[in-house]
Amino acid sequence: MADRLTTVLPPGYPALLAELKERILRARLRAVSAANREVMMLYFDLGRSIVEQQAQDGWGRGVIDRLALDLKLEFPDVEGFSPRNLWRMRAFYLAWRGDSGILPQSVAELPWGHNGVLLEKLRDVPARRWYAVNALERGWSRAALTAHINGRLHQREGMAISNFAGALPPLTSDLAQQAT
Repeated sequence: MADRLTTVLPPGYPALLAELKERILRARLRAVSAANREVMMLYFDLGRSIVEQQAQDGWGRGVIDRLALDLKLEFPDVEGFSPRNLWRMRAFYLAWRGDSGILPQSVAELPWGHNGVLLEKLRDVPARRWYAVNALERGWSRAALTAHINGRLHQREGMAISNFAGALPPLTSDLAQQAT
C-alpha cells in the first residue's frame, strides 16, 4: 500500500480526482434531496388519507392512535409514525393542499423539521409560502428559519431606507432594494 501512495502520478490526476469527488458529492446530495422529497410527498398523502377518512367515517383520536401503533408494528425500523406526527401530517396536508391539492415544490424539498416550524409558527398562507421558498433558496437551517419567522423577516425585507429609487433605474433599484 505504501508503494501505491508514493507512486508518481500523471499530471491530470489531481484535477480528475477533484472532479470525481465533486460529482460524487453532488450525486449524494441529489439522492438525499430526492429521498426527502419522497418522504414529504408520502407525509402529504398520509395527511390527505387521514383527512378523507375523518370526513367519511368520523375518525377521531382513538383511530389515529391505533393507526400509529399499527404502522409502528408493521415498520419497526421506521421513525415518524407517532400519533403526534400523524396529526402533524394531517395539518401538513391541510396547510398546503391549496386549490390544486398538490404539495408546492419548495415545501416538498424542505426537511420535515422545517415544515414543522412553518406549520407551528405561521397561520398566514402567503407568509408560510414566502418562508418556505426563502428557506430553500437561502439554505436556512431550522434555527435560522425560526429566528427569521420570529423576527418577521418577510415584513422587513426590502424595507431598508435607501436612495436606490432616485439614484438607479427602476429594475436595478428594485433589485438593490430587495438585496438589502
